Amino acid sequence: MSKSPRILIVDDDRELRQLLSGFLARHGYRVDAAADGHAMARAMDVARFDLVVLDLMLPGDDGLALCRRLRATSNLPVIMLTALAEETDRIVGLEMGADDYVVKPFSPRELLARIKAVLRRTGGAPSHASDGAKTLVFDGWRLDLAKRELHSPEGVLMPLTSGEFDLLAAFAEHPQRVLSRDQLLDLTKGRIAGPYDRSIDVQLSRLRRKIEADPNDPTLIKTVRGGGYLFVPRVLREK
Repeated sequence: MSKSPRILIVDDDRELRQLLSGFLARHGYRVDAAADGHAMARAMDVARFDLVVLDLMLPGDDGLALCRRLRATSNLPVIMLTALAEETDRIVGLEMGADDYVVKPFSPRELLARIKAVLRRTGGAPSHASDGAKTLVFDGWRLDLAKRELHSPEGVLMPLTSGEFDLLAAFAEHPQRVLSRDQLLDLTKGRIAGPYDRSIDVQLSRLRRKIEADPNDPTLIKTVRGGGYLFVPRVLREK
């Protein structure tokens, strides 16, 4: 029997850490908590985690710096907590590689829903791969749905966050078809996404920087004015 997912909560508010730790534990998760970046590093030295809940405003290195550092060495899913309601702050968090964000104040149930969604996306093959295809091949790139890996035409493993992987999988599963932002949100995040969720735009920008020869003049993922986005290449499916 596999162990339940292990979550690391990094927040300097002790009451919030205790509240979330108890709530998530009651829902079957193994939970560790840290008050700052130093405690986070110590926790990660002795245990392997499935997801990090990371507060933006921390003493010392803030959540953005910690997320950037984590992304340099790992694809571990990150959900950012922020008390800042400005859309720019949430977008910056996503630019640093966070997979999702929750704005304070929030209910523990909202965070639980986000955790479940991110873990569902990172725990195996995407649910929309119903035709049995395990690998999607396009323009020399190989997207392994089972291992959640992307290999370049040169065979180099390209690190992707869970959000970037899901977005690319959604495009590759629906090639040569215009997809609106709302359709992409449904395919990648489900109904937990809000009406003003701009994560698709941020993830797309990051994805283009990784797979396009010129992100400013993309040839793989085209923007369709007033319509959405079009994944241009033909896609071959391998089982």
